[in-house]
Amino acid sequence: MPRPTLLYVTDLAYQARGRRYCDEDIFLTSRLREDFDLALCHPRDAAALADGFDAVVVRNSGPVLAYQEEYDAFRERALRVGTRVYNPLSGKADMAGKQYLLDLTAAGYPVIPTVDRAEDLDRLPGTDRYVVKPKLGADSIGLRIVSADEVHDHIDEHVLVQPCVDFAYEVSFYFVDHDFQYALYAPHADRRWALKPHRPTPEDLELARRFIHWNALGHGIQRVDACRAPDGALLLVELEDLNPYLSLDALDDEGRDAFVAAMKASLHGFLASASG
Repeated sequence: MPRPTLLYVTDLAYQARGRRYCDEDIFLTSRLREDFDLALCHPRDAAALADGFDAVVVRNSGPVLAYQEEYDAFRERALRVGTRVYNPLSGKADMAGKQYLLDLTAAGYPVIPTVDRAEDLDRLPGTDRYVVKPKLGADSIGLRIVSADEVHDHIDEHVLVQPCVDFAYEVSFYFVDHDFQYALYAPHADRRWALKPHRPTPEDLELARRFIHWNALGHGIQRVDACRAPDGALLLVELEDLNPYLSLDALDDEGRDAFVAAMKASLHGFLASASG
């Protein structure tokens, strides 16, 4: 019986701050080859090559902004012809832009309060500093911290506005399908990617699961980024459902093996459900 074939989309040359994307994908593809016939390609080439494979796996492909036209064409064609894409293109979080932060704020979810209009600033907690970031941003590109006196000058239809939260630390929860895998936290606020293993409380893990449940992806890899606010509450910063970096180098061998096993099982299940 032939083995399933995967087109693994990655930009091995992408220079991420504080992270080596290429190392993670070299490791993952070396292990996925144990179960799948696999080829790597740059995101700009995915649309032209996708038809030759059972599924397209989008991993560390870098911010879509760098190749927006090609990504839009890939996405449109994949939806039109039924290309199996992992993560599935039905994600409602970062995959679709930052609108979800507005939607979750309006729905009362535990998220950093977010607005996109000057007339709604009074809905945010009082602060002397605001975070202004593009609705189609990624990897902190275009993010600015501005004073309360300046914030009105920076608001237009392309940005989101949040209070600047003096959080104790950031923590990320990593899921495969709906199954929690591990958590990592940044003990130093000025070193976002200097991560250490974190044992979440049941309450914190339940919060992370709320966002995974909300996004309703049947298969795929997601990362829930949250911050510990001054009052002790955990608030969502970002729900990454397109190509979340996994920081596998922060895990021990047992942790990496467990993640690989979960990803393999998820991909087999994804392919079986797509062909059923």
